[in-house]
Amino acid sequence: MALPKNLLTIYGRNAVLEALEEQDLKVYALHLSKSNKFSPKLHAIIKAAKQRGVEIKYHDRQSLSYISKNRKQDQGVALDIILENFKESSDFTSYKRYRILAIDGVTNPQNLGMIIRSCAAGKIDAIIISKRGTASLVSPLTIKASVGALFKIPIIYTNALKESLNEFKLHGAEIINLSLEAKESLFDYIIPQRAIFILGNETEGVSEEIAQIATTALKIPMNRGVESLNVAVTAGIISFLE
Repeated sequence: MALPKNLLTIYGRNAVLEALEEQDLKVYALHLSKSNKFSPKLHAIIKAAKQRGVEIKYHDRQSLSYISKNRKQDQGVALDIILENFKESSDFTSYKRYRILAIDGVTNPQNLGMIIRSCAAGKIDAIIISKRGTASLVSPLTIKASVGALFKIPIIYTNALKESLNEFKLHGAEIINLSLEAKESLFDYIIPQRAIFILGNETEGVSEEIAQIATTALKIPMNRGVESLNVAVTAGIISFLE
């Protein structure tokens, strides 16, 4: 039987329980290690799965590690979820108006989770996240920091950020690089109808390869000698721009 589209496997007891408690989230199957010993958290996971009618599958430790792909952190638990908010670039390129945030190499899962949370709470229509060089979208820390927002905002999870951005650019999007070296202020900029803001790595910023795609470079002016802001804070500012 073919697996459902947009299937994603998360792991870790806190992340799995949070997902099971998110009633609007579609859950496909719960995977447990046969070697698990009783704990209140594990009991809560099994109870939540049974209440939702989720299939529970038991595996030996090696098989579960193959499913979770993270034996050191899965805590003997993995969950297949169906993310209906996963989208393709083509779902947006024909739109006349959108505001999107692209993530290029944010490696701290807590930062990634907080970025997703800000975007979902603010005026961002979707997030483009590169699978390569970026913190894991299924990390328990990412899911915890997003406070459930991971399951609510459209996400374009791409193998090739450069290709995704070029596709949007071809369809008339303004690609905006947030850079400390930029001359124009973010707050003086009139945001076009189709805008994609790029945020880069915590220490190195947007990669040169991605920066070359940008059509505009903007900065957030700093006062009192402060050199830069945390990338998640920057995302929060962008998310609520008028």
